[in-house]
Amino acid sequence: MQLPKVINLGGRDFTDRKYDYYTELRQSRPVARGRVAVVNVQLVSRYTDALALAKSNQFLRNRGTITGGGRLPFPLPKHLALLAQSMIVEDDPQHRRLRNLVHKAFAPRSLDRMAGRVESVAHQIMDEALAKPQIDLLRDYATVIPSVVIGEMVGVTPAQMPRVQSSVRVLSDGLSGWNILRTILWDLRHTSDYIRELIALKRKEPGDDILSELIAAEEAGDSLTEDELVSLVFLLIVAGYETTAHLITNGTHALITHPEQMQRLRNQPELMAPAVEEMLRFCPPVHGTKMNYAVEDLEIAGYPIKKGEAVIPLLACANRDRDMFDNPDVFDVTRSNNRHLSFSQGNHFCLGAFLARMETRIAFQVLLERTKEIRLAVPAEELVLQKMPLWHRYKGLPVSLN
Repeated sequence: MQLPKVINLGGRDFTDRKYDYYTELRQSRPVARGRVAVVNVQLVSRYTDALALAKSNQFLRNRGTITGGGRLPFPLPKHLALLAQSMIVEDDPQHRRLRNLVHKAFAPRSLDRMAGRVESVAHQIMDEALAKPQIDLLRDYATVIPSVVIGEMVGVTPAQMPRVQSSVRVLSDGLSGWNILRTILWDLRHTSDYIRELIALKRKEPGDDILSELIAAEEAGDSLTEDELVSLVFLLIVAGYETTAHLITNGTHALITHPEQMQRLRNQPELMAPAVEEMLRFCPPVHGTKMNYAVEDLEIAGYPIKKGEAVIPLLACANRDRDMFDNPDVFDVTRSNNRHLSFSQGNHFCLGAFLARMETRIAFQVLLERTKEIRLAVPAEELVLQKMPLWHRYKGLPVSLN
């Protein structure tokens, strides 16, 4: 295909044909000009370059540290700026401080006790799903599991859960298309207000949850401000809920479109762990990191990068690099030594990796145990990918379960 001079990551053509773009980028333009909304970026497509970038100390997430200006190329209302000030766009020592505060809650030892709860929720959902002629797997299954888990981690009661889920939809669905103005001016303000209410409630009635622990750390003198708490809750909800929901959805689509792999997984359930890793490699929901800003003039693969210029490694593109993976465009649940980059690497390796893997593994164990057949309930061409830069996510996945 003929690549445009500038890759519009939010355009319909790129959204629908991103893997065709990726093939051409790796072959002919390993560092390419791109655009995210109104921001110009350099896109890095090959595995070795993307890995080196993720681990490099020649890039920072906080643009203001390099330019002396604002954190972002354009100003944002305070309630929206909180979304842009979480630890994933911070640098050390602030990044390390915030990461250490939440690390304990995401440690495998802390999360293992939630596996039984995840399995119980998955079976409850399947009880309802199997009684219907069809369901939207994204809405009716894939989103429910992580919403319950993150809700309990933050300390949200079942009565409060609908409001949290509404907030998540605002954060994920509202930041694109014509909804963006309403989202910025109205919805996110109310979401931020709700999170502050939740923080106030946890101050009065602390529980056995991560938010109560973070508040206690603040009151113990660790100087977490309320704004930092709000940013962390935003991050927990979005990163811990949205990514897993769409990983389960994308993985289901991959199994449906590769029935021989689904059957192999049914016959050999012990392959579930490598199957989840293959879903992460082959059809991850997140396709790139946050913007990384060069601290000085440098080169990547012979391409010049100027100081302060924004660079994004296309992780999902790197996951299909033939120099790293055998038959990279083949979905193979038996693939071993699967060193994909879907959780990134380096200082910003995803803290929620263990949780996402655990939820996804259990979701598919239950889904395949409880069904004999999973098929699309609409023609494949009717499935719609959302135009969200650096995401691969369907608006819905209507399926019939037997």
